[in-house]
Amino acid sequence: MINLDDLDWQKKMVSPDVVLTKIEPGMSIFLGTGVSEPRTIVKRLMNSSLPNLNDLELIQLVSMGDAISYSSTANAHKFRMKTFFSGWLASSAITSGSVDLVPCRYSDIPRLIHNGTIRIDVAFVQITPPDENGYVCLGVSADVPKYALERASLVVGEINPDVPWTTGNTHVHVSEFNYLVQSDEPLIYFPRWPVDEALDKVAANIASVIEDGSCLSFYSGTLFEALGKHLTRKRNLGIHSTFFTDPLMELVKCGAVTNMKKGYFRGKSLTVYAQGTPELMKWLHRNPMVEFQPIDVVSDYSRMSLNDKMIAILPARKVDITGGIALHVGRGNITATPGQAHDIFARAEWSKGGRTIFALPSRNLKGKSNIVLSADEYPNQFTNRESLDLIITEYGIATMTGRTVRERAQAIIDIAHPDDRAELVRQAKESRILYADQIFLSEAGYFYPEKITTTHTFKGDLTVRFRAIKPSDEEEMRRLFYRFSDMTVYYRYFSPIKAMPHTKMQEYVNVDYRRAMSIVGVVEENGMERIIAEGRYVRHRDRPLYADMAFVVEERYQGRGVASFLLETLIHVARDQGIEAFTADVFADNKAMMKVFEKVPYPLRAVMEYGIYNLTIPLTDPDEGSRPED
Repeated sequence: MINLDDLDWQKKMVSPDVVLTKIEPGMSIFLGTGVSEPRTIVKRLMNSSLPNLNDLELIQLVSMGDAISYSSTANAHKFRMKTFFSGWLASSAITSGSVDLVPCRYSDIPRLIHNGTIRIDVAFVQITPPDENGYVCLGVSADVPKYALERASLVVGEINPDVPWTTGNTHVHVSEFNYLVQSDEPLIYFPRWPVDEALDKVAANIASVIEDGSCLSFYSGTLFEALGKHLTRKRNLGIHSTFFTDPLMELVKCGAVTNMKKGYFRGKSLTVYAQGTPELMKWLHRNPMVEFQPIDVVSDYSRMSLNDKMIAILPARKVDITGGIALHVGRGNITATPGQAHDIFARAEWSKGGRTIFALPSRNLKGKSNIVLSADEYPNQFTNRESLDLIITEYGIATMTGRTVRERAQAIIDIAHPDDRAELVRQAKESRILYADQIFLSEAGYFYPEKITTTHTFKGDLTVRFRAIKPSDEEEMRRLFYRFSDMTVYYRYFSPIKAMPHTKMQEYVNVDYRRAMSIVGVVEENGMERIIAEGRYVRHRDRPLYADMAFVVEERYQGRGVASFLLETLIHVARDQGIEAFTADVFADNKAMMKVFEKVPYPLRAVMEYGIYNLTIPLTDPDEGSRPED
C-alpha cells in the first residue's frame, strides 16, 4: 500500500551526514552497482570520522567507482568490502587482500540475498528525482537493488538528475525509502575505447561467423568496440546482454539490431547494466527499445534458450595449443571468475544454433605470442576444454568442436602470428602433440591469402564459406576423400586411389601459395566445419605463367553451382597472381565437369587425346568462348 503522505518526498530529504549517524557498527551495506554507485554518500562514508562507522561490510556486485578506490588497509578498521566481480579496479584490490571476492554465479545472487545468506542491513542506491506519482527509477543498474531494498531495514536513495529513466524492472515508489539525499557528484562515464589494427581484424573474423538473426551478448572493451563496427550490415540481430554499451546503441540506431528474431523479450534489447558515454545515457532516457531486468532474469538458462543463435564472446589473454585458456586480469577482465565465464558460455550452449567464441590478438602489446604451448602458468584459467567452440585471432578462425588434441594444435598454430608458428610446431613435436614428421612451410603463414575468403549461398539455401586451404585441414580433407565415390576419385586423381594416409595428405594441405593455390568450400554442420569442395591450381615449372588446375565437389552437393563458383574464384585469384592461362585434363565422359568449364567467359580450347580432353583456358580478355573440339 502506497502512503500518500510520501508523495511529499521533500520531507525525506536529509544531508548525507544525517544518514551516516543511523549506521551501527557491524552492519552490512549494499551499494548500487557500477555506474549507479551513489557517489555522494559513498564519499561521505569514506571520509567521515564518526565513531559508529566501524567494522562495516560493504557489498557491491560490480565495483568500478569510488568505493573500490577507497578500499585499502588504511580503512580496514572502518569497513571491509565484498565484490562479486574481479575485473577493472577490483583486481588489484583483491590481489592486495583489501577486498574480498565472492565466487558465485551471478544468477544465484538474488536467491542468496532473498534467503539471507548474503546479509543486507542498509541499502544505498542512486535514483532519479520522483515523478508526479511518487515513483523513482533506479537507472542503468537493475542487477539486485530491488532485492536489497526488500531486505534492508534502512533504505537511502541518492537523487541524481542525470540518471536516465529506463524501461523495465527499475521503478520504485518513494515510500520505499527511509531517507533521500541530493547528489553533488556526476554519473560515472566511460569514454569510447581505442581500436588498433590487430583487434579490428579479430573483430572482422568474429563478425564473419555471426549470422543474421543472431542474439548477442556484449561487454565493455576494445574488442567489442571494434566488433560493433563490423556488424552494422547484419540484419535482425538481437541483444541479450549483461552490459549495454555505446557500440550496441549504434547497432540499434543503424537498424542492425531489431530483436524481432528473439524468443524472449522479443522486440527489446534485454540487459542488466549500461555503461558508456553521456550520449549513451541520454539515448537510454525513456527509451522503450532497451529493457533493464534483474540479473536472475537475464541469466536464466531456461529463458535464454528461447533465443536461437545466442553468441557468447569472451576476450582471452592466452590460449595454448591444446585449448587451454587464460582469461584477462585487471581492467581487461569482463567476467567475475572463470566460473562466470562458464556461466556465459552455458547461455549459448543452451541455445539452438548458439556459438561460443574466445578471441584475442596473436601477440600482446610487448610483441610476445599469445599462443603458447601451455597456459598453465597464467592465472584466471578457463579449464573446461570440452566447451570450446571457436578460437579467433586476426589470422583466422580455429574450430575446436569434435577435434583431437593434435587437430586442435594444428588449428591453433594456424592462427598464431606467422613469426611464432615455427617455434610452436617445434615445441608441439617435442611434446608429442604433433607428428614427428609434420611438415611445416615457414613461408606459408606470410603468404596466406586471407582476402580471398568469401561466403556464398547456393540453390537449396546452401551456404558455403570459401577460403584458402590450411595445414589444419588435413583431417577434414582426408575425411572428404573417403566420402568420394570410386568414380569421383578416378575423375579427380586419374587413378583408383584407395587410401590417403597422413604422409600423403599433409603434403597436399601444406601449400606454397606463391606457386600454387588451393581453395576449399566449407559448410557448418552441428557446429563443426565440413569441407565439401576443393579446387586448386599449380604453376607449370617450365611455364610459370601457366597453371594446371582441378576441382572436385562432394557428390551430394553437386548440381547447385558450387563447382562453377569455385572455378570463377580460382580464375579471379590466378589473374591477380599474373597467371595467363589454365590447363586441365578431363575425361571425355565427365560431362558434368565439361559443362562447368564451358560456362567460363574465356576462350576454351580442348584437344581430345586417348579419351581425355586437354583443356587450355587463356585468362586474358574474356570472349564468347568456344566449344570443345574432338
